[in-house]
Amino acid sequence: MIYLFGVAFIINACNSTKSTPMDTSGSMNTSANENVLTNEERNDGWQLLFDGKTTNGWHTYGKQTAGNAWKVENGTLYLDADAKKNAQAEGGDMVTNEEYENFHLKVDWKISPKGNSGIIFLVNEDSMKYKNTYNTGPEMQVLDNNGHPDAKIIKHRAGDLYDLVSVSKETVKPVGEWNTAEIISNNGNLRFNLNGEQVVNTTMWDDAWRTMLAGSKFKDMEGFGTYKKGKISLQDHGDNVWYRNIKIRKL
Repeated sequence: MIYLFGVAFIINACNSTKSTPMDTSGSMNTSANENVLTNEERNDGWQLLFDGKTTNGWHTYGKQTAGNAWKVENGTLYLDADAKKNAQAEGGDMVTNEEYENFHLKVDWKISPKGNSGIIFLVNEDSMKYKNTYNTGPEMQVLDNNGHPDAKIIKHRAGDLYDLVSVSKETVKPVGEWNTAEIISNNGNLRFNLNGEQVVNTTMWDDAWRTMLAGSKFKDMEGFGTYKKGKISLQDHGDNVWYRNIKIRKL
């Protein structure tokens, strides 16, 4: 009896130390392997845009520093929408300090239930001329497809080139799980990958592109989709969202 009790105690103790899956609050610690580059990535020219500890390299669009509703928690860059709603913190779209022309961007994202955000790129930060990041930069949609009403609109679902091109297949994971997004912009060719599969492939700045813009909600935005070099942005759409493993390779 003493032996059996000892074995049961050891088993229970071992089980109690097992880690549990990360919940949608983003409260669990992330792996030590997050927000780091492998030797192979370094040799291939990849650069981290987020170090997992600070907002260095980022600021709020049109400002000098990052809004304090954007927090670094457990290795993630997290928009605390509740703090913003309670007027305790300032948000706004985050943008990189640097501009990028031809690039391969990788980002992990996780959205809250009924949440909406986006990864915007080729942003021209002339904030006197353009009030918002989306006045110039196209967007890869970040969304809870099953909870947010935008998902009912064609070309507004997760992974879409927002309001322009729908994904060729649905590869987004359920809300609360991490997704890996890739944006490859190279001399006008634009590709999106979501969770390892290509979902968008189009060409920017040609006649077909201009026709597509003319039929979209951006038709009256003079600078939209015209810049060939710009900043990367993480959108504050008023919902909790988490980002990590943000890295880029210039092409």
